[in-house]
Amino acid sequence: MRFQSDQNTKTHYLFPGTIFVNKERHLVTTVLGSCVAVCIWHPGSEIGGINHYLLPLWNGEGLPTPKYGNIAIVRLIEKVRGLAGRGELIAKVFGGASMWSRSEGALAVGERNVELALRTLEEEKVKIVSQDVYGEMGRKVIFDTQSGSVLLRRNPNVAMRAKMQKELDD
Repeated sequence: MRFQSDQNTKTHYLFPGTIFVNKERHLVTTVLGSCVAVCIWHPGSEIGGINHYLLPLWNGEGLPTPKYGNIAIVRLIEKVRGLAGRGELIAKVFGGASMWSRSEGALAVGERNVELALRTLEEEKVKIVSQDVYGEMGRKVIFDTQSGSVLLRRNPNVAMRAKMQKELDD
């Protein structure tokens, strides 16, 4: 699969806590740190969607919005299946960077976001064909909803900020 664009291709910027699925081809861009984006693609119908969630689990308080991974992933799968119908779905998973030098426990949001994505996709029987997760770098992701292709750029500035914070803490 090649990543190609033309002047007729529609674009969409995906904000944190949102989901995007459309029958028409779009290039969807999002920027990730500790957040995770899951791209779901239906090869048979060439329809795909993407989410961008901030936290792994909705705790039952307030609204169950897609800013939580356990809500965002299931809703994304439902929306893609709603447009594409039955058949195999494939996934690509991105993000989950460690944004702080001391990222254990509650601060390990990126790691917990990734683990939730991998577990949920396995439970939903969606095959993961690629992933770029963990580490200390932010990522810019551009997802082609028609071809399922992803263009990824890592942002080393995120790693530099974490390193500088560690030096300040020591």
